[in-house]
Amino acid sequence: MFQWDAPDYFYLIILLPMMGLAYGLLQLWKHRARNRFGSSDLLAALAPDSSSFKNHMKFAVLLLGFMALIFALANPKIGTELETVKREGVDLVFAVDVSKSMLAEDIAPNRLEKAKRLVSETINKLSGDRVGIIAYAASAIPQLPITTDYESAKLFLQALNTDMLSSQGTAIAEAIELSKTYFDDENQTNRVLLIFSDGEDHEEGGQMAATAAAAEGITIFTVALGTEKGDVIPLKQNGVTSSFKKDAEGEVVITRMNTDILQTVADNTGGLFLIGDNTSEVVSAITDRLVAMDKAEFEAKQFVRFKDQYQWLLAIGLFFICFDLFLLNRKTKWIKSLNLFNDK
Repeated sequence: MFQWDAPDYFYLIILLPMMGLAYGLLQLWKHRARNRFGSSDLLAALAPDSSSFKNHMKFAVLLLGFMALIFALANPKIGTELETVKREGVDLVFAVDVSKSMLAEDIAPNRLEKAKRLVSETINKLSGDRVGIIAYAASAIPQLPITTDYESAKLFLQALNTDMLSSQGTAIAEAIELSKTYFDDENQTNRVLLIFSDGEDHEEGGQMAATAAAAEGITIFTVALGTEKGDVIPLKQNGVTSSFKKDAEGEVVITRMNTDILQTVADNTGGLFLIGDNTSEVVSAITDRLVAMDKAEFEAKQFVRFKDQYQWLLAIGLFFICFDLFLLNRKTKWIKSLNLFNDK
């Protein structure tokens, strides 16, 4: 297998045609300057060993050297080894509320972005645990199946937005039911569902779903986002607030954090209920509780160990640059024997 460690460095390749253009303009200027000095026959007589081909070759070698260095910066990696790994940890499913009320800005920058940051910081603290992601509003949809690939989890997390589900609302019961399909029945790992929401549950059944989840060994942590005072729901176009969400009577909607349902869901499963205003405190409380849980061993997984290969390209690049430095502009015997320009 093959991959690039830092592909952003490929943008430096744009420097190569710029160097080619500068070289071409320089050669054009030199040609015109020589023509003003004297005829081509006179110049050939004055400098018989001067080689324009060697100039072009030196520049081509220099370009090859710089290109090799750019590829070295991008650091190609080749998978050369297969390794079997056994992990011990907890299965965690993050259920993030993506209803429109999560756009309220009573907690900076808004409730949804705060939820994403809390999830991301929690993932950063994990080691060996498996994670999955669910997005929910009036219904719940799977985003990322259970995995140990934390980088992929963060990518899927950042893609969450309030336009993912057309039906609006906050159905915690739907998220709980969907989370049951994520957990591994075979390995019997500890199961944790983390719900991030403002608690405005517009559907019945959240408490019953939590009780049923507890019977299946699922512990639910809930994190409440927002304030009791509440805030309006901004509607934005191109990042600029154009209006605020209104109800059927045309009144501006005020959305408030509802802790009751979130507290009850957590209590029914012996989990944690947290207010999500302080990121470090929330993450510490979650990770401390996870550390205290028993770690179950799950699936042996094979993966490819990638090895850096930049050193080869670095050596090639330095070789070309050094070769360019020691390559003279004068004609040599083999250049003369080629007679590239039909010299007499």
